[in-house]
Amino acid sequence: MTNDQSGVRNSLASPSPQPLAPSPQPPPDFPQLTWDSTLEDDLRQLMRLAVREDLARGQDWTTVALIGPDAQGRAAMSSRELGVVAGLRALPIIIDEMQADIDVELLMSDGDELAAGSTVAEFSGNARDLLTCERPMLNLVNRLSGIATLTREYVRRIAGTRARIYDTRKTTPGWRRLEKYAVRCGGGHNHRTGLFDAILIKDNHLALAAEEHLAPADAVRRVRCFVEELDAQFIAKDLLVEVEIDRLEWLDDVLAAGPEIVLLDNMTPDQLRAAAIHRDRIAPKIELEASGGVSLGTIHEIAQTGVDRISVGALTHSARSLDLGLDWIT
Repeated sequence: MTNDQSGVRNSLASPSPQPLAPSPQPPPDFPQLTWDSTLEDDLRQLMRLAVREDLARGQDWTTVALIGPDAQGRAAMSSRELGVVAGLRALPIIIDEMQADIDVELLMSDGDELAAGSTVAEFSGNARDLLTCERPMLNLVNRLSGIATLTREYVRRIAGTRARIYDTRKTTPGWRRLEKYAVRCGGGHNHRTGLFDAILIKDNHLALAAEEHLAPADAVRRVRCFVEELDAQFIAKDLLVEVEIDRLEWLDDVLAAGPEIVLLDNMTPDQLRAAAIHRDRIAPKIELEASGGVSLGTIHEIAQTGVDRISVGALTHSARSLDLGLDWIT
């Protein structure tokens, strides 16, 4: 997969594409992340690690040596380039976790597009605390804003098609919910959060069951039976079932088995187009997801094939951090 991010920032200056009219019956989907107590708990745990990384059981000795304990200051967080901001909602929580004597005013919202020089937040309070909190705050906002910015560009490049952009589980350990939240800020959609909230039958599952000659369609039927037989206290009965195939000859049987989603792995545009035409004819309610070989250079052609979903690991594993900085207000 190529990691072509050229032109991402500059293209954000163009008008946003008009969204497609919503379907009267939205298709079944994975839970979509919002800013909630679970995500906030993840953030707090990460920030405790960030404090330990920067301070251990000591102090910010440079700041303590040079800045008086009662010194006050004001600072602004601003973007050095075009992009989409994400992570601003984390700033008050970071300040709280670091027990800093700082007030923050958010001037923009997560998902807003930035011009170079846009101020996203202003801070006032103890100058020592501002200096100590600077890097953890910037690390988080820069990282999440980079993901939101790259996602927005992928979304732009499929405007006018039926396809939707999805993230994957190729995330930074511990950061998954935050990074998937940033994808949502960029206009993308969340694939399953973890192994617990959907069933995704992949080639490695089938490979280990090869001695049973378990075909993808048979695997779909088996997991349906498994879900039905397991007590509802252990598993949601409406759990989505998705199955991966890498051969078109499996498509008929898989569609007959009735998963919610069929993942078409590493197929050419011609193969994806043929699969979409066939699906539309015999099982139009089952969604098709394209995966593999997806980049900014290929995304539009893939979206034009008629698939419903395109999963893009690069959104989280290859996004460049957006450049925001913290400067004193005099």
